[in-house]
Amino acid sequence: MSNNIEGKVILITGASSGLGEAAARLLSGQGATVVLAARRADRIQALAEELIRSGGKALAVTTDVVQRGQVKELVDKAIQAYGRIDVMINNAGLMPQSPLERLKIDEWDRMIDVNIKGVLYGIAAALPYMKQQKAGHIINVSSVAGHKVVPGGVVYCATKHAVRVISEGLRMEVKPYNIRTTVISPGAVATELPDSITEPDVSENMHKYYEDFAIPADSFARAVAFAISQPDNVDINEILFRPTRQEL
Repeated sequence: MSNNIEGKVILITGASSGLGEAAARLLSGQGATVVLAARRADRIQALAEELIRSGGKALAVTTDVVQRGQVKELVDKAIQAYGRIDVMINNAGLMPQSPLERLKIDEWDRMIDVNIKGVLYGIAAALPYMKQQKAGHIINVSSVAGHKVVPGGVVYCATKHAVRVISEGLRMEVKPYNIRTTVISPGAVATELPDSITEPDVSENMHKYYEDFAIPADSFARAVAFAISQPDNVDINEILFRPTRQEL
């Protein structure tokens, strides 16, 4: 019985660690060809080589998602190598939280560039090919923070809410092209996200929260696999999940 994953060409941004790395490992293990994108070339190259040694197909493409041209080049290279793109996972993100009154404006800009524009650039690069194919699947990564606003995380919450809005609008617009869309909103999952927080007090609190509550990144990978593995006439539009113990 087909798992609807084997043989698919799946692009993953933010693949050098955390959610993206976990998704790459699981999907490759289920027979997908994975194209790994991140800024840290050494990390994604090492992961690609590991997956290939394990019998998988993988390609590493150094990509900064805030650079529109680099995201287009990522998708173009996947098409050149494999002839199609079946799934685009817009996963790259960061979370330098701080209260608004501390005016970390450069960090606000960076979150908007990565968390919102990076998703839009991924859509812009993949959509023309998927329209031509009359098939495809775009998976965007939001967060519980896209559903809940918390003090100290206002801009991050706003960017993740924007991902949900973009995903729902995309869902409605791509119906003529047989393209599926999914937005996944994880709660506290063990990733490097808290490491992007520069305010010492906020960082300390968030790291402790993650130590107390975070679940492994493969929880996200399984959610991704669930959405992709459905029959082509089933469109899993939204997945929201948390650690069982997480109240927020």
